[in-house]
Amino acid sequence: MKLLLTSAGIRNKAIEDALIDLLGKPISECSALCVPTAGHPMKNGPDVMWRLIHGDTRNPFCDLGWKSMGVLELTALPSIDREIWVSNLQSVDALLVGGGDPLYLAYWMQQSGVAELLPSLSELVYVGFSAGSMIMAPRIGEDFARWRPPSGSDETLGFIDFSIFPHLDNEFLPENTLADATEWARKLNAPCYAIDDESAIKVVDSHVEVITEGHWNYFTDSL
Repeated sequence: MKLLLTSAGIRNKAIEDALIDLLGKPISECSALCVPTAGHPMKNGPDVMWRLIHGDTRNPFCDLGWKSMGVLELTALPSIDREIWVSNLQSVDALLVGGGDPLYLAYWMQQSGVAELLPSLSELVYVGFSAGSMIMAPRIGEDFARWRPPSGSDETLGFIDFSIFPHLDNEFLPENTLADATEWARKLNAPCYAIDDESAIKVVDSHVEVITEGHWNYFTDSL
């Protein structure tokens, strides 16, 4: 599995070039499925999910000129034939996982069976947007915990060995300063990245690379 973990989508040429490199061909020749599930617990969830699917020129994601685009709604998967959605997932080049509530998203990634399947999809490019990126980590930290799974934990999927603080220094999120990110990382006491909306993290196997036209910060587990 190949990961491109963004803060706010494919915002610039550097991130777009990284996506094309992972796909191995132009976006116009690739098929994708969009996962809007993380928007459900939010007060403006319907709007968040619609903008993700319909496209948002400020935060390009589904609207990049894909050859084909479909929707994979995680909460529906346990009620339908597994062979149907597995076949759909196996047939695409990219899985675009949108933002919203990270713990809700991680819970349904597990409950649906998608999280279990992902490691076997070695050629699939997983593209995360905010919460969609955060859930690849072992934990998100209590600062980002709103909706709670039955366990009450802030644990997520653990496909990578670091946590992600998105939207660093976003003008509409005054609580997302570097000082806030530093305190978040100190509480986690684990390797962490804080990335702004012009940055992303590319992961192939164990190789990690920050792709950026903005700014970011890395925190070790010794804060």
